[in-house]
Amino acid sequence: MEVILTELKQNNGSACDSPQEADYTGIIIVELLPKPAPKDYLQAMELANTEAQQQIGDYMLLSWYDRDRDFESPQHSSECHSASATPGYVDYALNHEAKLKIDIENGRFVFFYLAPDL
Repeated sequence: MEVILTELKQNNGSACDSPQEADYTGIIIVELLPKPAPKDYLQAMELANTEAQQQIGDYMLLSWYDRDRDFESPQHSSECHSASATPGYVDYALNHEAKLKIDIENGRFVFFYLAPDL
């Protein structure tokens, strides 16, 4: 119990680290503003998957964010990032070798992909 309290004090009341701004070095970033705009997450994911195939070939979706529903995957990954400049789904992707970020409509939908062959 004492160790946990010490950690809480050292992290300004949070048991989680607060990393600096995300480092996108080595990651391809694609920003899309499709017309018409996707009506929901499923349409956005279809657009993102098509773009991922064009950009990196074979791909695996690592993490994503849907601002319309304020929902992310992996779920609850932002719980330790409330005071951080980096959302949990971004941190997860960057620490699992993401190679591609697709941002649809300025953050409305964000997808991170791994390229298994790169």
